[in-house]
Amino acid sequence: MTTGADKVAAITKFFAAYAAYDLDGMREVLTDDIEWTIPGHHPLSGTKRGVEEVAAFFTQLAKAGFQAEPLFLESNDEYVVDIHRGWSTEGVGKVDTMWALVWHFNIDGKVDRVFNLSGDQHQMDTYIWSNFSLAPIPDRLA
Repeated sequence: MTTGADKVAAITKFFAAYAAYDLDGMREVLTDDIEWTIPGHHPLSGTKRGVEEVAAFFTQLAKAGFQAEPLFLESNDEYVVDIHRGWSTEGVGKVDTMWALVWHFNIDGKVDRVFNLSGDQHQMDTYIWSNFSLAPIPDRLA
């Protein structure tokens, strides 16, 4: 059985892998069929299904130099909640805001769902639209 301390350690490991842009390290914490929901009205928002879609999302964030500094982690039997500062270092404009993530763990002790909550969704929407574009039609609709 995975303890609360194990869950917090897994999220700490995820953030360390994220800081090093270690996709394999991030994948170790996640189930193959993870669902990761990104809020907003921008080209990177929506629910990513599967570890490869989540990895592709983080690959895009890496292009913008996104960084994260965990400030608070707490767990119960199924969840970890993290509060972190997230910011961009590249691109037009900036993102520098607080985020809350709700991480759900399956019975095997791996993360199978994540829901992001933004401290300033308007800032994130504006930043993404300024720095990422949708694929042209018809590729976008394929």
